[in-house]
Amino acid sequence: MVDPAPIVVENLTMAFGSFVLQRDLTFTVARGDIFIIMGGSGCGKSTLLRHLIGLKSPAAGKVYYSGESLWDSPIEQQRQILQGTGVLFQRGALWSSMTLSENIALPLREYTDLSAAEIRDIAALKLALVGLAGFEDYYPSEISGGMQKRAGLARAMALDPEILFFDEPSAGLDPISSRLLDDLILELRDSLGATIVVVTHELASIFAIGNNSVFLDAESKTMIASGNPKLLLAETKNPTVKQFLTRGASAALAT
Repeated sequence: MVDPAPIVVENLTMAFGSFVLQRDLTFTVARGDIFIIMGGSGCGKSTLLRHLIGLKSPAAGKVYYSGESLWDSPIEQQRQILQGTGVLFQRGALWSSMTLSENIALPLREYTDLSAAEIRDIAALKLALVGLAGFEDYYPSEISGGMQKRAGLARAMALDPEILFFDEPSAGLDPISSRLLDDLILELRDSLGATIVVVTHELASIFAIGNNSVFLDAESKTMIASGNPKLLLAETKNPTVKQFLTRGASAALAT
């Protein structure tokens, strides 16, 4: 028997009251994918992420995790399903009054019975995985923006999730820090076997890390393309998708 895909979205409609943002979204995130949610400003990329991670219920349609319908499940089962995920929010969302180690300890204290010493060891390990060994007792204000993103990623990995979600991970980063974060995402996928979903409009990141994608269109209010971004760039006949993917695409592919 074939294992069900980590995430399947069927006929999803996103709306705020009577205002429909996107409709009829259907796509599959396969195991080991780095799946890109892309599109122009205001198309609903981050809103789709909120639907996937249990923060906003759909107006219609289904979101399945390994065959289980997220929004048709009782609240307690939803929480169990989502414990298998980790989220890196756009600005890192670290608690400024806590050290990096204490930030990473939060989900471990909430969802495990580990001792304080075990939790601190795990926090140190997660920070080491993202290149922040030795920074356990630093506060977010004492490190750079790129390091804050990596610390947020370490916290997202605290519970060893099978699926990681990133909301605009490169936002606010310089090109070098952005490229280093892309390299780290690839390394984590390869070493941990994680499935990764990334909301981004950054072409360099889209082409560097994405092997699958969905393109949301604000005008038609639905998805107008899906698949490997590099293949979409080479093969799409849709002018909206072509225009989006050729904003300096040659430079992005060359980096």
